Amino acid sequence: MNNKTITIVAIVSIFAMSCISSEDPNKRTKQGAAVGAAAGAVLGTIVGHQNDEKGEGAVIGAAAGAGVGALIGRRMDRQQQELEKLEGVEVTRTADDQIDIAINNEILFDVDSAQLRPRARTTLEEIAGVFREYPDTNLRVEGHADSTGSDAHNQRLSDRRAESVSNYLELKGVSSARVDAIGFGEGEPRASNSTEEGRQLNRRVEIRIKAQG
Repeated sequence: MNNKTITIVAIVSIFAMSCISSEDPNKRTKQGAAVGAAAGAVLGTIVGHQNDEKGEGAVIGAAAGAGVGALIGRRMDRQQQELEKLEGVEVTRTADDQIDIAINNEILFDVDSAQLRPRARTTLEEIAGVFREYPDTNLRVEGHADSTGSDAHNQRLSDRRAESVSNYLELKGVSSARVDAIGFGEGEPRASNSTEEGRQLNRRVEIRIKAQG
């Protein structure tokens, strides 16, 4: 097996992805299968290189990879659909194997506080229920603050906000091994900090959901 074979299989997979219609309701799953096929081809080449001179390893790897990619895509599709049913949650599919969610800022925290509001607990409990149904994902909880106060204060505040959310998810049955918490201070605003409305948008927590594997 040589580099030419790897390149050909990868190009075929990419071409297959480009042929998927943007209107296809199963677009994400099919793209996942195509990406999995390319990855599987490379893996099959590595594994079968010593004893495989005709390329069978790449073909088998591509088939296996396509199946795994399609399975991941379907599970992420279903998880996205479940999250989109929840109120107060903004859901964005950023990649075949990644979903980002932003919890509406007015739900979570008061000004200069990392204590969850009562409504926040209800929303997070619903989110945790979805996460428990799909245990084969990792979660990164990201805390953010507005520009009120010093940089150091806002960094600590964003850290505590991320920890508050991650701790509550774990309290509701999400494995701590899946969850990572990180604060970004005031460094990634969604809106201008010159207005109260903008500052409220910047007091937030976002969660990045990434498929394992």
